[in-house]
Amino acid sequence: MAPIVTGEAQFAAVPAAVGIISAFGLVFTVPLFAWICCQRKSAKTNKTPPYKFVHMLKGVDIYPEKLNNKKKFGADEKTELNTKNVTSPTGTKNALHLDLDKRDLNGNFTQPNYKVRSSPDLDIPSPQKCFVEESKELVTPEGLLSNNAHSSTEKTDKKAKLGTLFFSLEYNFEKKAFVVNIKEAHGLSAMDEQSMTSDPYVKMTILPDKKHRVKTRVLRKTLDPTFDETFSFYGILYGQVENLALHFMVLSFDRFSRDDVIGEVLVPLSGIDLSEGRILMNREISKRNVRKAVGRGELLVSLCYQSTTNTLTVVVLKARHVPKAESSELSDPYVKVNLYQGNKRVCKKKTHVKKCSPNPVFNELFVFDMPSEGELKDTKVELLLLDSGRLSRNDVIGQLLLCATAEGTVGEHWREICEHPRRQIAKWHTLSEG
Repeated sequence: MAPIVTGEAQFAAVPAAVGIISAFGLVFTVPLFAWICCQRKSAKTNKTPPYKFVHMLKGVDIYPEKLNNKKKFGADEKTELNTKNVTSPTGTKNALHLDLDKRDLNGNFTQPNYKVRSSPDLDIPSPQKCFVEESKELVTPEGLLSNNAHSSTEKTDKKAKLGTLFFSLEYNFEKKAFVVNIKEAHGLSAMDEQSMTSDPYVKMTILPDKKHRVKTRVLRKTLDPTFDETFSFYGILYGQVENLALHFMVLSFDRFSRDDVIGEVLVPLSGIDLSEGRILMNREISKRNVRKAVGRGELLVSLCYQSTTNTLTVVVLKARHVPKAESSELSDPYVKVNLYQGNKRVCKKKTHVKKCSPNPVFNELFVFDMPSEGELKDTKVELLLLDSGRLSRNDVIGQLLLCATAEGTVGEHWREICEHPRRQIAKWHTLSEG
């Protein structure tokens, strides 16, 4: 009969059993831990690369464990095939390398690269070949020459075209009036570089007398202005029209300086039949024919006649294109103003000297008392542009004579101050030899 174990004996046997079990656990745990470490170490040494990075442009194979200076970049197909076919010392081929060549970046097996045909006779070229052929066609010298020639012609066309002016001509036989209607302009060039627009208006003069001068209103910020303004010139006989010519000057208004000239249009009226009614016309705007005074320079002079005080005001503003002295040095110009009554010099004055200035600015005002009241017919104003140099002292560079008998812009300037007293009128004049 088995002995009966009391409660106190049971509690004493529990720690002994736990000690025995822990001893057996330590005996089996230590060898197991050592075996796991050995397996991990061997797995690290024989582990294959987890992925393969293939350079898509150069065909470079880069393994994570071989990032050293012995990599072969840009190897061709022949060298790759040779390395694939080399056998190992044991007599077996490098199956690992061949297996990885059949995988993509994600580790999946790829299908063999078969040649795709859209038809039995037509091959689809590879993208690299297409790119090479296209680049060869673009870099040919003939293509470059044709492109350059095309761009140059486009630039010259853009520079040459200043716009088109549309107008109409008509003769009113009942009123004996010559009628000109300035309609519009298209494609004007931009004079304002900031806003790339213009403030255009048109001046028209009937040649050769230049007695009839008109101008349109200014239209703000537009390159295609529509004026639609009609001008009637009375007193012109129908037989005289064919001997006339119309001169249109297209300008851009500038609030702070002189107005910019966009271009001009000259229309001779010979051969134009106005007996049947109105004629619509359009002309290309051409560049203004500026005749610069190369020889003696130009002078900007302002005149004003005060009929109440019987005085003549002469303002010498500035000069431009002043020629050099004989010693090839810049001139030291100044202006001498002489007032003549008939053939007798009544008064003389002069400006200050501007040192070494081909475009001097004087801005000096002179007031002359007229000898006889209300008589400008016998009065003459002579302006002499002189050089106050050391080698050639007081040499006359150019001369300007303002009087009633003068021709061209000089005579016109004098007639304007006589017709409009108390008005300051300024104009550029070409200097002649002294």
